[in-house]
Parts: sequence; structure tokens; C-alpha cells
Amino acid sequence: MSDRFRVVIVGGGVAGMAIATRLGNSLGRSGKLDITLVDKGFSHVWKPMLHCFAAGTAKNENDRITFISHAAAHGFRFCYGEIAGIDRAAKRLKLAPLEEEDHEVLLDERYLDYDVLIFAIGSRANDFGTPGVVENCIFLDNIVEANNFNERFRHAVIQAYGRGSPLDIAIVGGGATGVQLAAELHKALDIGSLYNFTPVTPEMRVTLLEAGPRILPAFPENVSAAAQKQLEALKIKVLTSTMVSGADEHGFMLKDGSRVDAQFRVWAAGVKAPDVTRQMDGLECGRGGQFLVRPNLQTTLDDSIFAVGDCAFISDSPLAPTAQVARQQAHHLARYLPGFIFNKKPVPAFKFKNRGAIVALGDYNGWGAFADGKTFGGGFMHGLSARLGHMALYRQHQFELYGPFRGMIACFTDWLDGFVRPPVRMD
Repeated sequence: MSDRFRVVIVGGGVAGMAIATRLGNSLGRSGKLDITLVDKGFSHVWKPMLHCFAAGTAKNENDRITFISHAAAHGFRFCYGEIAGIDRAAKRLKLAPLEEEDHEVLLDERYLDYDVLIFAIGSRANDFGTPGVVENCIFLDNIVEANNFNERFRHAVIQAYGRGSPLDIAIVGGGATGVQLAAELHKALDIGSLYNFTPVTPEMRVTLLEAGPRILPAFPENVSAAAQKQLEALKIKVLTSTMVSGADEHGFMLKDGSRVDAQFRVWAAGVKAPDVTRQMDGLECGRGGQFLVRPNLQTTLDDSIFAVGDCAFISDSPLAPTAQVARQQAHHLARYLPGFIFNKKPVPAFKFKNRGAIVALGDYNGWGAFADGKTFGGGFMHGLSARLGHMALYRQHQFELYGPFRGMIACFTDWLDGFVRPPVRMD
């Protein structure tokens, strides 16, 4: 057993990877810390890109980072597994058994000891207990779900071309994920039409349902109005102030008694923490299942456990569950955790700096909003500035993880790849 101080990070998303990489580079390589990243997948992707992977307009083979190789290059270890519980008194983490698809057990329960534990397990869409949603809807919370959607979408497009029948898709949730997915699906079909499956491109009927009075509620009203106008120009039906009361294998039931039938039913509304947060040996959780943390990101009942990103809730100053918040919290913790570990210095309170937000509707349009409410994008050159800004955020994330040299190689590789592969996934 290692006699080094043990830091275990659960979750390899934006926050978890940033913490593991920064601590690994500074203290893992030198042997001062024993750092382990735990995740139930084998690779990392930037979650704001999931709608592109689902539509097939981005190639996740290029855009994901394998945990094992990244850990080897940056001074930490990777452990494949899904958290099942903790023993806070013993400072021990329990991992669920590993099973194959036929439920054959590959590995029994395993345990990891820690001195500091960091939860960065992200969030899921919140079905709010709506009947039939879990059984009949597709979620896009991780790369596995995005890939499953893409496979089904590609098969349905081939059938639509062959049969000359329309393809009906209904998306619940008018936030950034739902809005961008609707646009990306149209982009995928537009590109696919160039491959001349048949002389006539099949009709794709997309309906976007939002319970609130407008889509993109986190953006100023002028952006919401412009985005809805753009979606409607793409013949996407936008229904606001529309409550979904249930779902079945044919579509959604609405509170007013009407229905929206669709072959594809996507749920992208609401946010909640994974259910496993409520099994963490009595740690306090909020209504959405997020761990309750102090302003310095320590959990309220245990100084040796921290939570960052979407799975954390600061009661004094709640923050939106965005990649921007997760990234800043990860940088804050990576900066001050060494002082907490080696010098017993308390981690100072986290202060969020709002850099604004960007939404890009495929190649059709895009907008950005600064913290003061000012907006940019749209109109001239179809919102090129906002779409480039969205891509710049992704490249920034790559550079932070890879470093400048490998980051440049990744950008160059993606550029070259555009010359030899189709711009939309076809297989």
C-alpha cells in the first residue's frame, strides 16, 4: 500500500479531468500525491458537444480522450468502475461489481481507500417523475447515450430515404441542449442529402417542447426570440408554455389533453444529480440530489470530502449547472487543495466569475451573451462570431488537458480529418 497522501476523484467529466490533470502534473508525477480517477467509462468527452455526437456532426472518436493514456501521461492512475457507496469513518470507497451484458460478474465489489475524496459525477436530465419518460424516452447525458441515439437516428434516416416516409422527432426541453440538438439534426440531414441516397430528401419533422414561456431561458429575451425564429425557419415546430404529462411508445401526452406523436422521443429537460448521491453514508443532499457544500466546496458534514460541478450545490449562492462553473470550481480546488493537504490551510471560498454563455445552432446561426446582458452574434454571417466562440471554448478545454503542443496536434489532426472523412457520421 502506498504511504503517500491519497486523493480519489470520482467522475471524469470537465471538472474531474481538470483536477486530476492539474494535480497529476504538479504533484502526481513527482510522487508527492497518490491520485486516482474513477469513472464508469473509458474515455472523456466535453459534455457540451454531446448533441453533436448524437446527430453525427462531430466525430467522437477524435474528440474523446482515453482515461488510461491520459492518466499515464499526467501522473495519476485510472480505475474503471461505478461508485456504489462510501464508508466515511474508514475513508473507503466502494465500487459496484463489474458485469457483462448477460449479467455475468467480471469483478466483485472493490474498495479504494482515500484521504481526500472529490465528487465530480456531473448530472442527468430530470424527468420529474413524469409517467413513462424513463421507459420511452432517450436521454443524452453521456457519450454512450449519445452514440446509441446516433445509431438509431442513422438507421431511421436510411429507412426514411428508402420508404419515402417522414421522420418525426420530439425533444422536451428548450435549454441549450434541446435547442442545439434540434438544429444539429437538421444539419445532419442537410449534409446527408448530398450523398444522393434517393432523388428526394425525406421530411424530418422536429418538435421542441418547452414548459416555460420561452426557449433558452438562461439567455436574454432577444436571443431567445432570435433562436426561435431561426428554428422555425428550419421548419422546427417550437411549443412554449407546454407541459408534458406523460410519455408512451408513440409520443408525449400534454397537460391540455393533446398529444405530440414522434418516432424519436428525447428528454433534455431539467437537471438532477445521479441517484447514487443519496447513498453516500449520510452526506447532505439538496432537492435535486446534489451534495450540499460550503462556499469552499467541502461537503457540509465531512471536511475530507469535496464536491464540484453539477453534483454540488452551494446553499448560500446557488450556481447554474454549466461547464463554465464546473471548470472554474475544478481550477479553484486544484489550486488550493495542496495547501489543505500539506499545510492544513483551509480552502478559501469559491467565487464564480461569469464569462457569459454561447449557443450555436449548427452552421445556421449562433449567439453569445456577456454577464452584463449584452449579446453578440446572429445576423451578419449567420452568427459566425458566436459559432467560432463555441468552438474556441472546446479548443481551450483540449489545450488545458493536452498542453499546448499536443493541443495543436489535436487541432491539426481534426483539420486534416475533414479532408478524408464525411462531415456527418454515416456508419
